[in-house]
Amino acid sequence: MRETHLEDGKWWVSPYNFEADVRGELNLPEKVEIHDATLRDGEQTPGVVFSVDDKIEIATKLDELGVDRIEAGMPAVSQQDQEAITQISKLGLDAKIFTFARAMMKDIDMALECGADGVVIEVPIGYPKLTTQFGWTWREVAEKSAPVINYARENGLHALFFPYDTTRARREDLTNLCDYVMEHSPPDSIGIVDTMGCATPEAIKHMVRWVNGMTGLPVEIHTHNDFGMGVATELAAVTAGAVCVHSCANGLGERTGNAALEELMMGLHLLYGYDTNYKLDKIPELATMISEKSNIAIARNKPVLGHGNFIRESGIGINYVMNDPLVMFATHPALTGKIGEVVLGKKSGKASIIYKMGEMGLGELDDDKIAAILDEVKATGIAKRDVLSDEEFVNIVTSVKAA
Repeated sequence: MRETHLEDGKWWVSPYNFEADVRGELNLPEKVEIHDATLRDGEQTPGVVFSVDDKIEIATKLDELGVDRIEAGMPAVSQQDQEAITQISKLGLDAKIFTFARAMMKDIDMALECGADGVVIEVPIGYPKLTTQFGWTWREVAEKSAPVINYARENGLHALFFPYDTTRARREDLTNLCDYVMEHSPPDSIGIVDTMGCATPEAIKHMVRWVNGMTGLPVEIHTHNDFGMGVATELAAVTAGAVCVHSCANGLGERTGNAALEELMMGLHLLYGYDTNYKLDKIPELATMISEKSNIAIARNKPVLGHGNFIRESGIGINYVMNDPLVMFATHPALTGKIGEVVLGKKSGKASIIYKMGEMGLGELDDDKIAAILDEVKATGIAKRDVLSDEEFVNIVTSVKAA
C-alpha cells in the first residue's frame, strides 16, 4: 500500500490523507475487491435493457479494467439472463462471476447451471420491508436462508449473504438473524446493504464493525446514492475493515443509482493508496459503452467521467491547464484518458485569449487588440450564456484585426 499523496505527472491529492494521525484511525484491510453489479443492479435503472451481446461486451470490458467480481445477472429473471450469464462464465475472465439469487434452492441450481462462481443470496431485513412488504419476522427470514446458504456452499459456490435494507433494520432483528445464520449456516461473507442510501459514513463504519464483530465474517458493502454519499459511505466502510465494495459503472442503478465504479477505483487507488491493477485509462471506454447501451448521457460535471472536468474558462492559471495540469487539477487528464481544454467566455482573461490564439494559429497582437478581443469574448459569453465556439472566436479576432 502506498503512503504518498502524489505521483509525478499522474496525480497530486491531499497529503493529509496519508498523515500518521489520519491513517492511525483507520482499519484498512490489506486488499479490497470490487464487486460490480452493472449487469444486474445497473440494468434495474428504469428503461435500461442490456441484450445478451451487450452484457458480454460489458463484462469483457469490466474484466479488462480489473474488476474482481462481476454480478452477471439474475437467472430467474429471464431466459436471456440465463444465457448471458452462461456465456460470460465461459469467457475465461479473471473476474469471478456471481449471480443474484433469492433464498430458494432453484435459484442456486440456476447459478450452478450457468457456471457461476458465487451467489448473492438476497433476503429482506429492513423493518419497513419486513413488516409491510413481506409480513415476515426475522426468524422466518433466517429459516428460509439457512438451507439455501448451506446448499450453495456444499455445491462449491461462494455464498454472499445479503440481508438488504440492512441500514433500516431493527438492531434486535439483525442481531438475531446473524446469530441464527452463524449457528446454522455460516456463509462465506455478509453484506451490509444501504438499499435506500440513507446511512451516514459514520453509521456505516459502526455497522461494519458491529456485523464483523457478531459474525467474524468478511463484510461487503453495497450502497445507493439517494443522499449523494454512495461512494463516500462505501469508502468509509473500507476504513472500518470492509473487504469488498459493490458498484455500478457510470453510477447506474435504481432511483439515484449505486456507488459509481469509476469513483471507487479512483478513490481506492489515489486517496487511500491501494496498489491496484485498475486500468484507469480504460475507464472512458467503459463509460462510453455504458452510456450508449443504456441510453443515459453522462453529465458534463460527473466525477471522473464528465467531459467538462478538465475544461478551464477562468483566465487565472490558464497556462497550467496544458503545461502543468497538476497545478490546476488533482489528477492529470491523461490518467483517465482525457486532455485539458481551454474555452472562452464571460470568465476569460487576457491569458486565455493569447493561449487560444496560439492554439488556433491566429498569430500575435498587441495588448490593445487583445483587450478588445477579450471585451467581445466576454460580451458574447454573457449574451449567449455559454462558452464561445471556435468559429465565434475566429470571427471576433478577424473583426478586431480589421478595425
